[in-house]
Amino acid sequence: MKKFLPLILLGVGILVLLGVVFMLKGSKSGTVDEDETAKEIPVDQRPIVMLVPSVDGHYLKLIIAQIKVKGTASLDYELLYTLPDGRTQGVPGTVKFTGGDVIKDLLLGSESSGKFRYDEGVTGGTVNIRFRDSKGKLIGKLSTEFSMLTGVKTLQSKDGKFTYDLGKINKGVFYVTMMTFAEPNPSSVIVYKDGYAVFASK
Repeated sequence: MKKFLPLILLGVGILVLLGVVFMLKGSKSGTVDEDETAKEIPVDQRPIVMLVPSVDGHYLKLIIAQIKVKGTASLDYELLYTLPDGRTQGVPGTVKFTGGDVIKDLLLGSESSGKFRYDEGVTGGTVNIRFRDSKGKLIGKLSTEFSMLTGVKTLQSKDGKFTYDLGKINKGVFYVTMMTFAEPNPSSVIVYKDGYAVFASK
């Protein structure tokens, strides 16, 4: 019996290792499947998604208005943006949905013990929104790119499909150009056309 003990222990070790590998694979595939199997949100249920830059360009105010996705109990949001040196930064969050609009001020940088560090040179990124029911199940998602520019005369969407001529360079004003999924209130935008809107810090 002692002669076969090392072989038995080796066999048990292999089985445990294989079990761990399969568990990890299962958890990863489950995460991917959740996004891949999320139903497309019908056009008539899509909310208005807006990013309004602050006067100093250090914040983006995320506004999700007219939320009509059936069964929504909470929303996950994630703002991703790229810095001039190539690093990608993210601003994630979750909010319970109790009716009305969702409004969040998203810092382009970081804060620690009341001290702020601001990311400079941000020119755009992506905002992802996931809608979940009362059990936490993903019931729909939306994703849109945005461009953030200042000191320019012509604005362009991240995908290059929309351009807008300001007529002149307005110094110190930040602009966000993005697809909003539904038409925002005319008083909140510089222009809205073909699904794209321009928001300004002033």
